Parts: sequence; structure tokens; C-alpha cells
Amino acid sequence: MKKTKLSKLVALMLVVVLAFTACSSKNNNKKDETPSTEDTTDGAATTDDTASDDTAATTKLKIAMVTDVGGINDQSFNQGAWTGLQKAEKELGVEVSYLESATEADYVSNIETLVDQGNDLIVACGFLMADTIKEAAEAYPNQKFAIIDDSTNADLPNVSCLMFKQNEASYLVGVVAALMSETNKVGFVLGMSTPVMNQFGYGYVAGVLDTNPDAKVELYNANAFGDAAAGKAAAVQMFTNGADVVFHAAGGTGNGVIEAAKEQGKYAIGVDIDQAYLAPENVITSAMKRCDNAIYDLVEKMTKGEEIQGVQTYGMDNGGVDIAPTQDLLPEEVIAKVQEAKDKILAGDIVVPETQEQFDAKYGDVYNLD
Repeated sequence: MKKTKLSKLVALMLVVVLAFTACSSKNNNKKDETPSTEDTTDGAATTDDTASDDTAATTKLKIAMVTDVGGINDQSFNQGAWTGLQKAEKELGVEVSYLESATEADYVSNIETLVDQGNDLIVACGFLMADTIKEAAEAYPNQKFAIIDDSTNADLPNVSCLMFKQNEASYLVGVVAALMSETNKVGFVLGMSTPVMNQFGYGYVAGVLDTNPDAKVELYNANAFGDAAAGKAAAVQMFTNGADVVFHAAGGTGNGVIEAAKEQGKYAIGVDIDQAYLAPENVITSAMKRCDNAIYDLVEKMTKGEEIQGVQTYGMDNGGVDIAPTQDLLPEEVIAKVQEAKDKILAGDIVVPETQEQFDAKYGDVYNLD
């Protein structure tokens, strides 16, 4: 009987010990799961930092671009503009993107998509989007837009128009063409005849004739910016007719001009960007239209909160246009003549025509692609 009571007592004590141990273990686990005061402080700091990062992310400017039908890799106009945006992304901390337009019918849908994405600025590459930008700017008055080579929308409060003095750069390559030609015959392939695009022709022909009044300039309007085959066919015909230097202002169409020069062993002059890399033995220079500089300048103004509405013009005096730095195929005397012409333009001693009326007043009816 005593033995039985003792056994029961031992068993009861064992249960109590086990219960206490389990309780103690449970309490210890709770303590481990509860952050200390120091942990809580660190956690709060981490949360604040994350919130700060999120705020910074939401305030980053978003800039998007719509290409014309030449596409982002047209090795010309669109590519130059995209280069400017990429530089802005790297140096100014903005977020950039683009949509390509396979046809003109894509302009509206591309711009609508970029509006829906909440971009702070939408850049349209080229005057062909002028009507689309006008409609979008009026439909979305709080959305900022920019367009290259169009000033018809300058009165809209949310549109910035980037214009260039492409006639000045074209004058310089006209000097080059006249001096490099051995036949006194040169050519010019235009992408499309418009007041803006014709400025390339006015400057080029003026540069040729001022340098060599006896030179003849053969002209062709491809009426397309993405038809390399048409550009090639036009250049081949010019070379067949005796021209030995052909300048193009035709976007992707001009790639055909350069291809023809390679095949024919003749000279080509590029446009918009330094196109010497496309044919190092044939592209003697390029009339650079610095869309990259203009786009970067525009975005930089936005980051500073400056006004960007209206016409902003980029010429030789502010880094908007120039002759390409690649001049490996040019003799020293040609380079010197080009620099002389450049200095005179900057000084106002040479006024390069930019309209048909100005051109005709000095040179007569020798350039007309209307």
C-alpha cells in the first residue's frame, strides 16, 4: 500500500516537471520570436529606407519615344534621337523607352500606348507625326509632347518643337562634294520633299555651287524614308550618269545610296549621324543633325523644372548641326576649306539659304524637288 502511494507520488512529480519544462520551453520560443528593442529599431529603419526608395522610384521621370517608319536601327535619324535618350538615362537618371512604327498607321496607337503607360514626356521622331501629335496634345492637355522637325504645333502649351538648321551642315558637305568630285558632277537623294527636308538640298547645292560654279547636281526625290532599294537605284543611276559623289538626306532610304557607292567604288555622304562606319572606304563625311544633343538638352531642362514648350532651334552655334568628325578620306586642304566655310557661317559672312525663295534669289531655279 505504501509502495503504491509512493509510485503515484513519483509519477505525479514527473508530470509536474515535464509540464514545467514544456512551459518554460514554450516561453523561450516566444521570446526568440519577439524582436528586441534594437531589432525593432532596425526594422523601422529598414522600412523607412524602403519607403524612401519607393518614393524615389515613383518620382523618376519617364521619357518615351515613337520612331518613324525607319525604325530604331535606321542608322540615321531615329538612332540619333535614341542615343540622346540613352545618354539622358545614364547621366540624368530618367527612365527611357521607345516604340517602333512599322507604318504611318502605327503612330496613333503607339502614342496612345505611351500615354497610357504614364510617361512624363513623349517624343515623336519626325514631321510625319505632326497631325497625330496635335490631336494627342489636344486630347491630353496634361501630357507633355515633343516633336522633331515640326513647328506647326508650337502654339500648343504642352508641345515642344525641336528644329534644326540642317541647311548649315549640308552646306559644309556640299563644299566637300565639290572639292572631292573629279567629274564636276555630284548627286543628291532626298527622302521626301517638304519645307524642312528641302533645307538639306538648299544648303548642299549652295555649298557645291559656291565652291565650284561649274559643278552639276543631279537630284532625286525618293518620297520614302525606309526604301533602301529606291535609294540604291537612284544612286546607281547618278553614278552611271557621271556623278562620283552622292549625298543623301533620306533616312533608311539613304542606306541604299551608301550600298551603291560601295559596289560602284564611288563616294557617298551620310546624314544625321556619322555614317562612315557603314562604308569606311566610301563615306567621306556626313551632315550631322544632332538629334542626340537636342533630346538630351530637352530632358535636362525637364529635370531642372525649366520650361520646354514652343520652338527650340539647334544650329551650328549651339551643337545642333555639324560636319562629321570622321574625315580620314579627306585631304588636308579640303578639311581646311570646310573649316573656313564653317567659320564664315558662324560669323554671319555666309548666310545659307533655308527657303526656296532665298535659294532662287542667289542661284536661280536649279534646285526644285517639289
